[in-house]
Amino acid sequence: MRLEHFGDVWAKLEFFNPLSRSIKDRTVFFLLRRFLNDGLYGGLVEEASSGNVAVALAALANIYGFRYRAYTTKHLPRTTEVLLRVLGAEVVKVDRDSIDEGFWRWVRDNATRDGAINLNQFENTDNPEGHYYFTGGEIVDQFMSIGRRPRVLIAGIGTGGHVTGIARRLRDAFGDVYVVGVEPAINNVIPGIKRLESGTRWAREVVDEVIDVSLEEAVDGVIRVARSEGLLIGLSSGAVFQAFLKVRERLGDVTYLLIFPDDIYKYIDIIDRFVNST
Repeated sequence: MRLEHFGDVWAKLEFFNPLSRSIKDRTVFFLLRRFLNDGLYGGLVEEASSGNVAVALAALANIYGFRYRAYTTKHLPRTTEVLLRVLGAEVVKVDRDSIDEGFWRWVRDNATRDGAINLNQFENTDNPEGHYYFTGGEIVDQFMSIGRRPRVLIAGIGTGGHVTGIARRLRDAFGDVYVVGVEPAINNVIPGIKRLESGTRWAREVVDEVIDVSLEEAVDGVIRVARSEGLLIGLSSGAVFQAFLKVRERLGDVTYLLIFPDDIYKYIDIIDRFVNST
């Protein structure tokens, strides 16, 4: 979708995915596919997630007959926790601010002891590969269909999977594409994205620049897009939009692609703390 009020700016609206209403439907299905192809139905899956992977995995666990134990941080949005319990997932909230390398390796070791499947979205190369072939492939086809060539890609840094896979596919199709990774500012928590130094392994290979965004800025981005474009985007999408505003001052009016991973509805409690003063 083109953001009409901001020039030649295009947003990939990943909240049209049906299970988690996020880009993580793609991630989880691609990671789970190997186990399904091997006939490993049923049993227990244990995975660390800050939200959307957990919802997507809980939904797919029901479809394919798995049980799912979700390990999350203390900042899990209340709405996401409710969704997980509706889907029948076991939720284990750990007293941590964010999911870093120590966290996901601890979950991996727990899964080994429990005899459970651990998809390990943080280290499994099927993560960026899935986004290369599917998400990135869609985007290339969509730009080809309108005769455009993206010059700047702006995406959040989480596991690093979608920014890496999409960046590689765009560069293979269109040549030089400038890649901006978006992370939370120091001492800020924005669900769905994390700081590059927290251990995301692939994003370092593709990003040309990293932009820090505060939680307050992300909320402001959500509100600005809502009031200009009528789109109810999520907090990481609001952060991506704010990063776009920052880099546009230097890079000018070229063709931009913004990845909006999910919508607003899981984050209403967080946004409510800010919206009355806006």
